[in-house]
Amino acid sequence: MKTLAIISQKGGPGKSTLAINLAVQATTKKKTSVIIDLDPQANATTWGDLREGENPLVISAQAARIKQMLKTAKEGGADLVIIDTPAKSENSALEAARNANFILTPCRPGLFDLDALSFTFDLIKMAKQDCAVVLNQVPPRGTTADETADYVRNQGFSVCPIRIGHRAAFSHSITVGRGVSEFEPKGKAADEIRKLYAWVMKRM
Repeated sequence: MKTLAIISQKGGPGKSTLAINLAVQATTKKKTSVIIDLDPQANATTWGDLREGENPLVISAQAARIKQMLKTAKEGGADLVIIDTPAKSENSALEAARNANFILTPCRPGLFDLDALSFTFDLIKMAKQDCAVVLNQVPPRGTTADETADYVRNQGFSVCPIRIGHRAAFSHSITVGRGVSEFEPKGKAADEIRKLYAWVMKRM
């Protein structure tokens, strides 16, 4: 079983959206996936309530229960567990990071998101885990994504080579309890998620 933590101390970079879509992508590979939702906003849990079926399974939990949840998931035959963490909650994020095989940090291109990255980087350094930043909600034009990637590398962190665009399919699929690979399997969003999933699996 592999465990992926999705961490950012800033709200709004798309943690839950990535967690949901990577978990769904795992199911297309005949894998059993679980999302542990630590966020009090419970976006992943709400999505799970809309979904028919049990794969991926979404569990709402508190950080103090992570180890027990992971043990239960492993005993239940899970292949992939994705921990969706809240913003501005160092304890939850740190506990998730310490129990993960790999950390993915979504970041939108732009000044305000870069300012918030420093807090996330400090936390990841404390956890001493392998991590990469994935650029999310990337606009189709402009140089901000390249500038953001350069900034991340200058801070000594890896940048995922896969960029996730700002696409309507992500929001539309979530409202009906689906991932983009199910909602629009031949679309650009689904293609990006397939590539991101493959890259993350290799890193783990």
